[in-house]
Amino acid sequence: MKYFPKKLSIAWIEKRYESGELSPLELANEIIRRAKEYEDYNIWIVKPSMDMMKQYIDALPPYTKELPLWGIPFAVKDNIDLKDVPTTAACKEYEYIPKTSATVVDKLISAGAIPVGKTNLDQFATGLVGTRSPYGECHNALNPELISGGSSSGSAVAVALGMAAFSLGTDTAGSGRVPAALNCLIGYKPALGAWSTKGVVPACASIDCVSVFTNTLEDVILVNSLVREFDEDCSWSRRLPRIIPVKPRKILLPSEGPIFFGKFAKIYKEKWENAINRIKRLGIPVEYIDYTIFEKAASILYEGPWVAERWKDLGKFIHNNPGKTFPVTEEILRAGEKREYTAAKLFEAIHTLQDYRVKADKILQDSVLIMPTVGGTFYRDEVRENPIETNKMMGLYTNHCNLLDLSAIAIPEKQDDNDIPFGITIFALADSEGLVLKTADTFLHSETIPIAVCGLHKKGYLLENQLTVQGAVFTEKAKTTDKYKLYKLNSTPVKPGMVRDEKNGTYIEVDVYDIPVANLGIFMKQVTSPLSIGEIELEDGRWVNGFICEPYGVENAEDISDSHSF
Repeated sequence: MKYFPKKLSIAWIEKRYESGELSPLELANEIIRRAKEYEDYNIWIVKPSMDMMKQYIDALPPYTKELPLWGIPFAVKDNIDLKDVPTTAACKEYEYIPKTSATVVDKLISAGAIPVGKTNLDQFATGLVGTRSPYGECHNALNPELISGGSSSGSAVAVALGMAAFSLGTDTAGSGRVPAALNCLIGYKPALGAWSTKGVVPACASIDCVSVFTNTLEDVILVNSLVREFDEDCSWSRRLPRIIPVKPRKILLPSEGPIFFGKFAKIYKEKWENAINRIKRLGIPVEYIDYTIFEKAASILYEGPWVAERWKDLGKFIHNNPGKTFPVTEEILRAGEKREYTAAKLFEAIHTLQDYRVKADKILQDSVLIMPTVGGTFYRDEVRENPIETNKMMGLYTNHCNLLDLSAIAIPEKQDDNDIPFGITIFALADSEGLVLKTADTFLHSETIPIAVCGLHKKGYLLENQLTVQGAVFTEKAKTTDKYKLYKLNSTPVKPGMVRDEKNGTYIEVDVYDIPVANLGIFMKQVTSPLSIGEIELEDGRWVNGFICEPYGVENAEDISDSHSF
C-alpha cells in the first residue's frame, strides 16, 4: 500500500510523479477512498469519482513540467462552474448544467490540474458558518462538532482532510478566510478583479471574488500566477500591477484589543497575544491604529442597502420558488427588498463607503493591517439555535475587506495546530498584494517549536552555536518530570544521554530554546546516533521536543542521574 500524507501539497505530489512513484490514477483512488471515509462530514455536493477524474487524467500528455499543475487534484466550490457538471449553489431547484467552465477553472485545467468534485457551501454563498445547506452541515476537519466556517465550507475541509491539494472558494465577506482559520489552512483572497469571476454564481457581484485554500504558501503563489489575468469577458475584471513580494514599511495593529467570543474566547485571546509577540519580532516596525473605520465599513455590508445587490440577482428565483431555499438564507436575501432601501439610501451608503476607502488608502500606504481572522468559533448546535447572531460574530474582522477594496491572506498562527486552530489575516491595498504575500511568508517562517537540551547544546556550552545559527532563542531553564536517567556517554567529545525510566528515574535539568520550525530539519541533521530527537515530559506537564538516547547507547556508560545535570 502506498503512503499518502494526511494533507497534500503540490510539491509532494509533483516530486512523486516525476520519480514515477505515483500516478494520477493511484492518487485519484486514494481521494475517492478518503471521500468515502469522511462521507458523513457533508463535504461534497458532487462527490469525487473515477468517472469525474479519469476524463481529465486521460487527457493529460506524458508527465511534463511544462504543465505546472500536471495531475494535481483540486476541488471546486459548487457556485463555480465546471463544464457538464451541475452547479447548484447548494440549492437543488437552482441547478443548471454549464456548457463551459468558469474562467479560473479553465485556466487550472489547462495547466494540468484535475477537478475532483464540487463542494458544499452555505447556500448561495450567504453565510460564514458552513451549516446553511440542504446538503448537510459541513463538519470541521479537526473537530466534527465544531463549525467548518463558510461559505466555502466543503472547499476548506476537502483540503484539510487531504482530498485535494488546493481548492477554489469564493469570498465576498470572508468566505475564503474564515474556513481557512477554522481548519488550519491558508486562505488567499486576491484583489477584486484580479481573478475572473466569469462563471461564478453571484452573491454580491460588485465585491465577489474567487479565492483559494492551500496547505502551503508556495501553492498559493503558484495558483495565483496561473489564474491571475485580465479577462475581457468578465465585467468585473481589472488590470492590476504585477505582484512584487516586498516587506511593508510598517505593520498596523488595532489600538483596542479585538473582541473574542464563544466558549474558546480565552484560547483565542491567548493565541492572538502569541501572534502579536511574533509580529513584533519580525523586524518590521509596528504601529497601533484606530480600527473604527474598518468596523464602520463592515457594517455597511448587511446593515444597509448593499444587501439589495444579492436580491437583484436572486430575488426572481426566490419569488418563483417559494419554500425551496434554506429558511435562514431566504430571510437574509429578502432583507434586500425592504422598502426603506431606496436609491437615495444606496447612494448614501456608496458615498459613505467612498469616504472610508479614501481614509483606508491613506492608512495602508506601503503598510499591512493584521487582525485575527475570527474572534472565536461555535459548536454546530450553537449555530442552529442562534443562526443570525453567531454568523454575524464570525464576520467581525472580515466583512470590511472587499468593500474597502483590499487584498488579504488568512494564515494559521501555528501550522500544525490540530486542537483549536487560530489564524491571523493580513490586509493590504488592492495594488499591494506583494506586501501581503511577503508578510505572510515572513510570519510563517517565524513559527518556532520548543526544544529541550541537556548537554553540549545548553546555554554557554560548546555546541550552543548549532542552535543559535538556526535562529534558536534561549527561553528558560526547566526540569523534566522525575522519570529520566542521565548518562555520560563514551563519546568524543563526551556528551550526556537521557533515557526515560518510569521506575527508577529522577528529574534532569534542561535548557529550553525556541527554534524556527523551518530550520529544525537542518539542526536535526547534526544529531547523530545514539542520540535522537523525541518528546520529553517537563515537570510542569508540558511535552516538548528534546534530546533522547537510544538504550544501547548507555551500555557501559556512567550513570550521572544523581547530579541532575551534565
